[in-house]
Amino acid sequence: MIIYLLLTVSVLLIALTVKSKQKLTPALVRDDYNYVYCGITRSQLKSRMGLLAIFVLLTGISAIRLNVGNDYSKYVEIMHRAYSDAIVPTEWGFNALTKIVYRFSGFENYVAVFAIFAAVTVALFLGEIYRQSEDFWMSFMMFMLLGYYFQSISTVRYYLALGAALMAMRFCLKGDWPAFVMVVLLGSLFHKSLLVILVLYPLAAYRWKRWMYGAFGVLCISTLFLKDIYLKIAIKIYPSYEGTEYLSGGTSKVSILRCLAVMVFAIYVLGKDLFDDKRMRFYFMCNFGAFALYVFCSFLPTVSRIAYYLTVTQILFVPALLLRMKEDIRSRVNMKLLAKIAVIVFCALYFVMYMRRAADDGVRVLPYETIFFHELPATLSERGFG
Repeated sequence: MIIYLLLTVSVLLIALTVKSKQKLTPALVRDDYNYVYCGITRSQLKSRMGLLAIFVLLTGISAIRLNVGNDYSKYVEIMHRAYSDAIVPTEWGFNALTKIVYRFSGFENYVAVFAIFAAVTVALFLGEIYRQSEDFWMSFMMFMLLGYYFQSISTVRYYLALGAALMAMRFCLKGDWPAFVMVVLLGSLFHKSLLVILVLYPLAAYRWKRWMYGAFGVLCISTLFLKDIYLKIAIKIYPSYEGTEYLSGGTSKVSILRCLAVMVFAIYVLGKDLFDDKRMRFYFMCNFGAFALYVFCSFLPTVSRIAYYLTVTQILFVPALLLRMKEDIRSRVNMKLLAKIAVIVFCALYFVMYMRRAADDGVRVLPYETIFFHELPATLSERGFG
């Protein structure tokens, strides 16, 4: 655990040198509307060097791990079978990447495959937080302390797709639909669950009419009576879940409370202006949708994976809300500062609770082992199927 603690403290300190892209000084514009290149500023240089240092540290720790993560050994087995042209449950993109890396390496170099996933996942999250967040440090702090980075070690394909969802979110908010669809389709080559945002994100970006809220309410109530039908539809879409333990469903009380707390905080800060800003409305509706999924759709297999595409907006939404809080100069209590401290304390406590179960089945990011000092236990193919 000491490696994770040192890593977390180090990258959070480095992140203090990074300014959000939205706050960096733009190029000089003359009266004739021609941009003048003025060179890179000291602030921009510090930000880029900070981002590079964070990328190297996060990617490095993830890339050199061995048998760390809930699915590590399982993926090694799947890669072997994919390379042998056997039937595997993973998507085409994952299988193709494995074959390319193995053939270029001349052996079954699963370490290189995991390193590529680590680099791409970290780059996606880091790049999109830098581009989209109004407060880089707060968003990055939430990314680290709420376990997104460490979960990417445990569930590699899904978190690469989640990083792609952040990129797709940017294009969705811009209304660049061809780019949005292209990113989603490319990401779905590695985890097909990403396809759900083709519906969820445009719905969240759209300004809803009153009748739409009524229809949504009816749909939520219908889940109380039509669970079996909805479950059959879900199994048709995800046949790999049929007959598995995932059909037992389940939900997270902590996630429900997080969504509810974020929505209440947004209403407190923005009030009547909640739906005026497209970006703030999008974030709020994503959390509203995730709340409904957790409450009404707990019977669906791994409903949290669908909801995570919506709740990932919290790492952008909460810092934006904190910046929009108005300070009452007549009050002796700085509510804005207290709210910021409360968010940091909550994330720190969440991090502590996460690390307490980091060695449990389903997480398994502890103990941390590396390719330099450890060997991978024999996989199923090596032990034999008998």
